Amino acid sequence: MSDAATLVAQADRAAAAQDLKGAQALLRQAAEADPGDFGVLMRLAGISRALGQPRVALDAAHAALAVHPLDFSALLLRASLLERIEDPRAGEAWGNALAQRPDGALPPQLAGIVAEAERRHNAWLDAREARLAQGTAAIEAGADEDERWRIARFRTNALRRTRVWHSEPTHYHFPGIAEREYHPRARFPWLEELEAATDAIAAELEAAMASERSELVPYIEYPDHLPLQQWRPLNRNPDWTAIHLYKNGKRVEANARHAPATLALLDRIGQPDIPGASPNAMFSLLAPGTSIPPHVGVNNARLVCHLPLVVPEGCWFRVGGETRLWERGRAWVFDDTVEHEAMNPSGLLRVVLILDVWHPDLTAAERAAVAAMIAADGGSSAGGL
Repeated sequence: MSDAATLVAQADRAAAAQDLKGAQALLRQAAEADPGDFGVLMRLAGISRALGQPRVALDAAHAALAVHPLDFSALLLRASLLERIEDPRAGEAWGNALAQRPDGALPPQLAGIVAEAERRHNAWLDAREARLAQGTAAIEAGADEDERWRIARFRTNALRRTRVWHSEPTHYHFPGIAEREYHPRARFPWLEELEAATDAIAAELEAAMASERSELVPYIEYPDHLPLQQWRPLNRNPDWTAIHLYKNGKRVEANARHAPATLALLDRIGQPDIPGASPNAMFSLLAPGTSIPPHVGVNNARLVCHLPLVVPEGCWFRVGGETRLWERGRAWVFDDTVEHEAMNPSGLLRVVLILDVWHPDLTAAERAAVAAMIAADGGSSAGGL
């Protein structure tokens, strides 16, 4: 055994005999003999904490972290010691520790510590968020709805309760246009007309569903050999189906004939018109207890609008860092090239009208260029719109 190893063995025997001061002295000698021994430094920190010497223990923990800065146990120890001495850095230290939490199930003795760490870190975040909100309260009182949303998101980003999400289309990325999870309602004045037609659209949905000639197909259908991993769990899955009114620019007559008012409204809204790719509009049916896994769409030059028609309690939709509950008749526009997912946790069917719209930042020339390029690239065969 090395000198340090011998000292550690002696310290362990002293600790087992409840001679904590003797064990601490031996561990200090071992740390002097081998200053880079992480295990010795953690033992010293633990013994010092047991002796009621949190500041001494903290020095040892800091020395251990100098050796392994991202060690989960050492970070948890540091946070707990800062908490004990009422150091204001404790709240952030809990967050630093939790950021290094290993994947998978934790041992029972550690799970309780982690739960307490989460509680303390969230309490610190709540207090900090309240302080930041108070600082901007007067400004937000005079801001419009979208300004308030952006200020609030600026605040939660600073707190790391949300993060920055980017558009990541699978096929087509148009540069220089706004990246937003949900886009401001003010940019789509036709939303109010769409929402006002909820009952009429829902009646046409019922007519289509009752018709024997309607075409109800899986929302996702593609050959198994294609490398589309994000969709594999739902490929040809009857739990997520669609009644298409327009599909890749073609009117689906078996369904569309039941929805004249819906189609007339879509004409007034003005969807992208691209041969072989758009317009697209459908009733999306999500079965009870079904989730749609996180995924991204093909093209950020267009956005997607949802109008909820049949919404059981608890159905939610996440885009990037914001999760919303669907509400019947309450529409929104979002960027589907930002990661998004959905869940119907209820025992009933959920139905949403889905349609495509142009990204409002595109000029007329840019829209024409997007349409021409996608059409030249083969429309839906190249990823569509």
